[in-house]
Amino acid sequence: MKIQRAVHGSDERYYQKTGAERGRIAQWEDGFRTKGLKGSFEWWYFDSHLDDGSSLVITFFAGSGKAMGPHIDVDYTEADGTLHSERRSVKANEFSSSAEKCDVRIGDCIFKGDLHTYDIYFKNENLEVNVKLVGNVPAWRPETGYIFFGDKEEDYFSWLPAVPEGTVSADITIGGKTTHITGTGYHDHNWGNSMIKMIRMLNHWYWGRAKIGTYQVISSYITAGKNYGYSEFPIFMLAKDGQIIADKAEQFLRFTATDVYIDEESKKPVHRKLIYDYDDGTQHYRITYQREADLTRKGGMGGLDGARRLLGKLFGLDGAYIRFEGTATVERFEGNEVVETVSGSAIWELMYIGKTPPGENN
Repeated sequence: MKIQRAVHGSDERYYQKTGAERGRIAQWEDGFRTKGLKGSFEWWYFDSHLDDGSSLVITFFAGSGKAMGPHIDVDYTEADGTLHSERRSVKANEFSSSAEKCDVRIGDCIFKGDLHTYDIYFKNENLEVNVKLVGNVPAWRPETGYIFFGDKEEDYFSWLPAVPEGTVSADITIGGKTTHITGTGYHDHNWGNSMIKMIRMLNHWYWGRAKIGTYQVISSYITAGKNYGYSEFPIFMLAKDGQIIADKAEQFLRFTATDVYIDEESKKPVHRKLIYDYDDGTQHYRITYQREADLTRKGGMGGLDGARRLLGKLFGLDGAYIRFEGTATVERFEGNEVVETVSGSAIWELMYIGKTPPGENN
């Protein structure tokens, strides 16, 4: 099998190709990027860790043809672990989105904002959620935000963390009772030109974000599919007091995943501890994620139903999705000595799309 090209769009020609500007994020980048082209995929994601110990995750999906139309997924986990998991699906004509800025509407639900302040609203017969998110860290992306696949770079997966960390104020209504909660939150935007090819392009990834004392971190480690030689793409951003201080992952990051176990449902390897070690010669930080519990688990084909399940089988989807909660710790080094240690709550995920790569079970 010929190994195809997979490359992170970081050179100047990729900025010209995508229209992105180095060091500056424009509002249109959080607008509707795929224009609903057949086979494309796109979603706008929000998550929060709330002050009462609960968590809230909301995703607006643009849809991808008849197999997966526009829909919203919401997971609200109360402090005692009670999960409220809701999905609202609509017809294609009930979806709209601006290409100039983030202004997404699915039925009477909205996800809109300007790279700093966002309003998110969801309602169905069981749950009503009204969220305001105000950014504390400026919008950021790893270089252009694109990973290109294929010898002609004809396919892509793209990612924009529009709010790396922000303040959340939310009203959550269940059974006629409304609770007002505050906390810390995050918003990003993902899109690509081929949902079917994404199954081949991406094998799996770890992704996480956390507010840890005065630090804010985004971290990810993406492994491409077999056809692309399981190429690996590190992504990392560290901010302090709202100012980005480290983000050159391809040059300076070392990733380690340890304490592996096999998830019973999906049979996928999962690591309890993830370590992102960033050392650029002038500053050295180590961020460690330690799993404590699972917020969401969708193993094997369990996250799919109907036509989507059939498509997954036909195109070789052998996946799992697990969202974790636990503790993230920042260690700052001077030489070989740890001179600062700070810990805080974190949410992160493992997304598996393809079959387990050789040697990944250890």
